[in-house]
Amino acid sequence: MSDNADLVAEIEALEDKLAEARASITKRFIGQERVVDLTLTALLCGGHALLIGLPGLGKTRLIETLSTVMGLNGNRIQFTPDLMPADILGSEVLDTAADGTRSFRFVPGPIFCQLLMADEINRASPRTQSALLQAMQEKVVTVAGQDRPLDPPFHVLATQNPIEQEGTYPLPEAQLDRFLVQIDVNYPDRETEKDILLATTGVAEEVSTQVFDTAQLLAAQTLLRRMPVGDGVVDIILDLVRAFRPSEADVSDRVRETVAWGPGPRAAQALMLTVRARALLQGRLAPNVEDVIDMARPVLSHRMALNFAARARGDSLADLIETTAAGLTRTEAAA
Repeated sequence: MSDNADLVAEIEALEDKLAEARASITKRFIGQERVVDLTLTALLCGGHALLIGLPGLGKTRLIETLSTVMGLNGNRIQFTPDLMPADILGSEVLDTAADGTRSFRFVPGPIFCQLLMADEINRASPRTQSALLQAMQEKVVTVAGQDRPLDPPFHVLATQNPIEQEGTYPLPEAQLDRFLVQIDVNYPDRETEKDILLATTGVAEEVSTQVFDTAQLLAAQTLLRRMPVGDGVVDIILDLVRAFRPSEADVSDRVRETVAWGPGPRAAQALMLTVRARALLQGRLAPNVEDVIDMARPVLSHRMALNFAARARGDSLADLIETTAAGLTRTEAAA
């Protein structure tokens, strides 16, 4: 009983701290609470996030603010077609000592940080994009045959422009699957845009303050994994992920006719973590089915694709995910 009481007390304390962090972030990134919560979700789960939105919507500002508020050492890489893997990972250089002896010395690249901003990640070549694959999954960088671990926590927050495709290289499926969530950053509403104008065109701007440090964030990530998840929520997660695999025998005709490939087990793992983070951010001790529905689109949309016929018809992947998730929930409730 005391263990449960301690867990509840820890969760409630973390909820208060997250509320403070959210308030500090929104001083500089005004409005768009959904985007803020999803980026905090990625950090709480120890994962990476892909932010997709038009230029000028505050993606860079948000990531820089997160680095400050969460107490993370951050670096930024502007991805361009001429960027090379060594520009990210680092390289070995030949040093000559005073006595004439020579030896190789490793010069670490910008990836050796805690929060890496990969700006316009799809502008680099596939060769350069692949430099992130090992680091994103294993938190290790191998250079010249030697493994060099990254200091925890390590997060990649990447940005991408959804409309400008000239001179870009689409991210491969293996890399997309390494992003915990895809976050769509849309235009602000009128009142939010008015607040942005007033806050950013004066003499001084609001300044965010640090709320977490490295040890506290790592403790929060561990605490999140200790949060209980009910059997009903686990079943819905499994049903939802498997419902988008065209090869499954019991999938709907709509999925079979529209989906080219569906999400793998990593999607279910991502949902198990993100539903807990959503419950935390909303001040609850455990996730529910509504959390699964809400997280379905950001977790699944980059882990599956429509086939050619569906794209030609103008079908919407977002609509497919949302309607399928809602249908599963109704079926579960009826049962």
